[in-house]
Amino acid sequence: MMRMMRVSSSLRRAWTVACATALLFTPLASGAQGAPDRSTPPATGPAPTFALPLIDKHTLTNGLSVWVVEMHEVPVVDVSLIVRSGAAADPAGRFGVASFTAAMLDEGAGGRDALQLADAIESLGATLTTSSSYDASFVRLHALVSTIDQALPLMADVALRPTFPTTDLERLRGQRLTDLLQLRDNPSALATAAFNRLLYGADHRYGTGVAGTEATNTAITADDLRAFHAAHYQPANAHLLVVGDVTAATVLPQLEQAFGAWKDTGVVPRPTLPTPAPVKARRVYLIDKPGAAQSQIRIGAIGVARDTPDYHAIDVTNTMLGGSFSSRLNQNLRERNGYTYGAGSQFTMRQQAGPFVALAGVQSDKTREALVEFFNELTGMAPAPGADELTRVKNLEALGFPGAFETTTGMAAQVMDLVVYGLQESFFDEYVPKIQAVTAADVQRIVTQYIQPDHVIVVVVGDLKTIEQPVRDAKLGPVTVVKTEDVLK
Repeated sequence: MMRMMRVSSSLRRAWTVACATALLFTPLASGAQGAPDRSTPPATGPAPTFALPLIDKHTLTNGLSVWVVEMHEVPVVDVSLIVRSGAAADPAGRFGVASFTAAMLDEGAGGRDALQLADAIESLGATLTTSSSYDASFVRLHALVSTIDQALPLMADVALRPTFPTTDLERLRGQRLTDLLQLRDNPSALATAAFNRLLYGADHRYGTGVAGTEATNTAITADDLRAFHAAHYQPANAHLLVVGDVTAATVLPQLEQAFGAWKDTGVVPRPTLPTPAPVKARRVYLIDKPGAAQSQIRIGAIGVARDTPDYHAIDVTNTMLGGSFSSRLNQNLRERNGYTYGAGSQFTMRQQAGPFVALAGVQSDKTREALVEFFNELTGMAPAPGADELTRVKNLEALGFPGAFETTTGMAAQVMDLVVYGLQESFFDEYVPKIQAVTAADVQRIVTQYIQPDHVIVVVVGDLKTIEQPVRDAKLGPVTVVKTEDVLK
């Protein structure tokens, strides 16, 4: 353990005098060299070249695909089991099963209870997490190379042999129900949930959060979780991704030992989500949050799926509109008008078309003004952007891209997208050139096709007595007051 050292008062005074003396003479030295020229910003250099390390592809004897990406800077390794089923595969009337199943995996498995599993993982200096999105479920292990041989069997137990114990299931159910109840008191989370429900409807899986609802979580049983696990957690529906200070020659035998006996049990169900109806005309929905100091605003429509050929042009367009601190929305609502701490926009891309949304939390008494400025910016995207702005945005995307691959965890998160969405391995090598190739005409086309201010829904969660009349006076579209229960049930 590092020992804290106490510095005497006389030493602190001596250090202060030394620092002051150094600062006193620093301007003379820098002045002798000439002041730097700050009249113009430094020129932006070319985007750095980026090449993804080789993905070494293999298959275990049971058919389970394995990708190995070597990163030898630090003696750690990330192992991710990716199951290509998530919330979108939830059975009808059981929204939340995929999420609940993933959450229960490490609550008891392979003859150990939850505490024994946690102790075993911690004793190895490792971490193990389970999660689920709309499109996939994940078991992720981060461990030292020196202990990976001991950690992999624990990971395999969690992924392949969960026991779904009743006591832990009820404890977790209580936590999930509490989280869903607390959502009602979180205006930001409530606004997002309401936006998705009003955009997609109660029957579409994207209209309800990954965790499901209070009603579905109350009804889900251990048998539901076992059935989902048996149907979807199969080698044919899974993929192992290994990133870190290993080679295929060293790690494949360990993976074979841990996962090689796993067998398929049948055909994996592949539910098809209905195509959501586009927004035909602008509508405004208000949800009362009495006494709220801020109004949470969500404006948007149905967006695009992850496999869209417009990915790079959408990326640039959204960064310009609201995907960065220097975006138009943030510069307007935060920097110029001071209505919010931050405003932005995003395209959430999934296997099927996720939502496009522009969003912010704004001062209650500035709700109308903020909404007007949102639509000013959405409408203002129609003309072609200037060359300087377009270049700046493209450079922002290109220069920031390599940073996502700096760590084993970051690399694994990026490569997972190739697996989940079936992307070409060349996607990463082509990203910067394709971003730099986006033109002003491309941005105009994306705006025309996907950002249509007259075909959006507007959801505002705030203090109704403060915001309702000003919002109606703005005449943005028909206004409907919605109850919280109607968008969460």
